[in-house]
Amino acid sequence: MSGARAHAAVSDAASAPRVALVTGAGQGLGAAIALALARDGFDIAATYHTAATLAQTCAAIEQLGRRAYAVALDLRDQGSIEHALAGAIGALGNLDVLVNNAAVTLRRPALDVTRAEWEQVMGVVLSGTFFMSQQMGRHLVATKRPGAIINLASTHGLVGLAQRSTYGTAKGGIIQMTRMLAIEWAEHGIRVNAIAPGTIETPSRAAHFRADPQTRRSLLARIPCGRFGLAEEVGACAAYLASPAAAYITGQTLVLDGGLTAA
Repeated sequence: MSGARAHAAVSDAASAPRVALVTGAGQGLGAAIALALARDGFDIAATYHTAATLAQTCAAIEQLGRRAYAVALDLRDQGSIEHALAGAIGALGNLDVLVNNAAVTLRRPALDVTRAEWEQVMGVVLSGTFFMSQQMGRHLVATKRPGAIINLASTHGLVGLAQRSTYGTAKGGIIQMTRMLAIEWAEHGIRVNAIAPGTIETPSRAAHFRADPQTRRSLLARIPCGRFGLAEEVGACAAYLASPAAAYITGQTLVLDGGLTAA
């Protein structure tokens, strides 16, 4: 699809309800992103691995006057990925934006990482992001719709850090994957970008800091802006990348780290 055709398609689709699928939307960054998109007028398909935390997110989306659809997702299983996309499209009518947020973390010295741990992180973070994006890309190409994919990377994918080799490698792979898919799918009007947050003080991270104030102080000392990020700020970045204001942005990684990687 040429740039002119993609722009025309955006105009034609503008009157239709916009729909975003956000993986791992039950809490933390995923919940903040889902709510930011809902405030911008998106109906939200929200995925979960376990359903316990998702009800509150869906209720908040509906309080904003948008539709919410909860769907189970196991990023290690291709059938689950296909079911999640098909279910979202069937329930909400279309799909315009995919946010690949769900992840698992691992803090382990590289000498001690087991193959099972490596495959768990890569299976969810890297392979899961790729095959969710692939399924979304297939949908958009088949329906000749423009769309946007937003991948959650991390500053761990940009700089070296002890005991984060597996997670950092996966997140670095997401940054390069973002570039590759952006180039390949630009002709179809599909934009692919990433967000690389630094330390974001989510409720779970805040609880960890209360138990370990020394770690909080040492991390904070490295950030030129002198504070940690907020989940709502990550949500605002995602909403921007999903919006018409970012229509000429693709293949980029927006680093949200208070100046950490610039220092």
